[in-house]
Amino acid sequence: MPAVISRRSRYCVAAAASLLALWSAGAAAADDPPSSSTPPPPVNDTGGSSDNQGNVSASATHSQIRLSYPKGGGGSGKKGNLGAVDPNWKPPACWYEPVFTPEGLKSFVNKTDGEGDVGIHESWYGKGLWTDHYKDGKPEDNFDDSNSKADGYKNYNVGKGGYFWRSVAPDEQDPDSWQCGRIMFWQPAGQVPKIPHAPTPKMLAEYAYNKVKVPETKIELKPQAKSTVNVPTWVWLDKGTFKDVVVRAELPNTGLWAETTAKPVSLHLDPGTDDADTFPASGTCNFNKDGSIGTPYKTGDANQNPPCGISYLHATDGNPYQLKASITWKISWQGSDNDGTHSLPDGTFQTTQDMSVQEIQTINR
Repeated sequence: MPAVISRRSRYCVAAAASLLALWSAGAAAADDPPSSSTPPPPVNDTGGSSDNQGNVSASATHSQIRLSYPKGGGGSGKKGNLGAVDPNWKPPACWYEPVFTPEGLKSFVNKTDGEGDVGIHESWYGKGLWTDHYKDGKPEDNFDDSNSKADGYKNYNVGKGGYFWRSVAPDEQDPDSWQCGRIMFWQPAGQVPKIPHAPTPKMLAEYAYNKVKVPETKIELKPQAKSTVNVPTWVWLDKGTFKDVVVRAELPNTGLWAETTAKPVSLHLDPGTDDADTFPASGTCNFNKDGSIGTPYKTGDANQNPPCGISYLHATDGNPYQLKASITWKISWQGSDNDGTHSLPDGTFQTTQDMSVQEIQTINR
């Protein structure tokens, strides 16, 4: 039987042995760890096409998670992703999800002659690799820290129902994506595997967090674009300018879902210079009960301190100050675990605009 280069032996065999192994009908290729200087082989991406079993045969960078926007997902204008206030927070780097029925996997192998991803960092090229493990029962190594063995399957488990699950990573360059090292495995229908990095409602909520789109922070100013030294600039937002955003994430064939809600709670002003006073002193203006912020400027308010605003102490010298305005959004979620409402780190979205400040000259007689 021809030799087949495995992902494990790729790290230790000599170059000549590697070339000899490539004479076989197929080759299992794995990316080197991120610290390695050896470039990875090309990854076959089937592009998300569906086979006749209705199964998606995309690469391991494509998730089956379905997103919808029950609230706040429409509208026009520029939008952007939230940045978490907690610098240590990040969305999930990898997880496992169902991608094939047994019949679908058999069809995929026959149609592609066995070219595709069996995990995030491992692709199998050659039909023999797939049939050895998933049709003829040959064990294979899992690409994880414990170097565990994966038992083989007979005839792709056709007739047993259930799904074959595979690891997924939105960014395969993320070092944490190497934590999901099992090769594709079968799981009975209606069961979520009890393994590290199996999907959960919380994981879906965190995935949805990263998909929240909020409008840019356009604030009303009086005076607009140009302020005067020691004359307060009033800042406000009309009610209804910012509304709750809800993102729902569902993972098909698992019964798992989560809804992540972003609620605007405050506006923070950074004048762009230390030579300025903010109102209030913290620079943070909370939303009013009606969803507005601050109070609109009225004639006669010029010499009063606004509930939300800025007073510049020095004029600009031709280069405007960079006024930064950021909305803080409180993030919560609930999901298919029916365990109530949970919190995630607050998120922010910031915009910057030019602010020129003039100094009124007076003449003493």
